Amino acid sequence: MPAFVHYFEIPVADLARAVPFYERVFQVRLEPRTIDGYAMALFPAGGEGAGASGALAEGDVYVPGKQGPILYFTVERIHDVLERVTEAGCPILYPAKILEDGGIVAEFEDCEGNRIALYQAGKSNE
Repeated sequence: MPAFVHYFEIPVADLARAVPFYERVFQVRLEPRTIDGYAMALFPAGGEGAGASGALAEGDVYVPGKQGPILYFTVERIHDVLERVTEAGCPILYPAKILEDGGIVAEFEDCEGNRIALYQAGKSNE
């Protein structure tokens, strides 16, 4: 069965500000696009495995905020990502915490005011 979640959009007020933030924090390149009249920047699509792809999205229907669903990004080294978040001047909302299964979670506020979560599997890459 394919991944249940296929695609997500993170609302931004200023795409020109948000793209460099996300590229720096996650060390990826986002692809600028206009979709249905809205300016977007697409995250790299995953391979054949489970998971979702998505985009930063700017426009009148996209309102950043900390309420609502929380999106978790899987990362290799959660502490490295959190360091880049703080270097970019954004606050950590939920410091890294080890879960019972050995995974690690954390949350931060992005440059647009969204709550974004991180997940690292296992503890070996701390």
